[in-house]
Amino acid sequence: MAIIRLTKEFSFEAAHALGGYDGPCREIHGHSYRLFVTIKGRPSTDPQDPKQGMVMDFGVLKKIVNEEIISQLDHALVLRSTADEKLRNILAEQFENMVEVDYQPTCENMLEDFARRIMARLPEGVTLHSLRLHETASSYAEWFAEDN
Repeated sequence: MAIIRLTKEFSFEAAHALGGYDGPCREIHGHSYRLFVTIKGRPSTDPQDPKQGMVMDFGVLKKIVNEEIISQLDHALVLRSTADEKLRNILAEQFENMVEVDYQPTCENMLEDFARRIMARLPEGVTLHSLRLHETASSYAEWFAEDN
């Protein structure tokens, strides 16, 4: 059976700030993110397998991405853990869903983090092919396994 790629789209709302950045993105601002996750593998050929013809159940992929990414970041404020501690404490008092990451929360860095999380959860025989993360309707970053 041929190698097949499957893609599932996800969306989440999140805010972030790029500490130390010299442009307007240093301010807290939000995005309506759209994440496209593409996996690849060979569909099951076992006639006894109820998932014969599937590379992976879309529901399983949805569960993985929701648990690893969406449930943690949707309606969150994402800040670098090295951001000003006083500011982080003030924000934490006001907002419940604040996520600290060990990297500057750019679209590019988020993709690298997402790839690592998703790959760790994929079943045997299924690999992560690519990720595309839209920050806006016209701006996105992509991650491809073949490049990494």
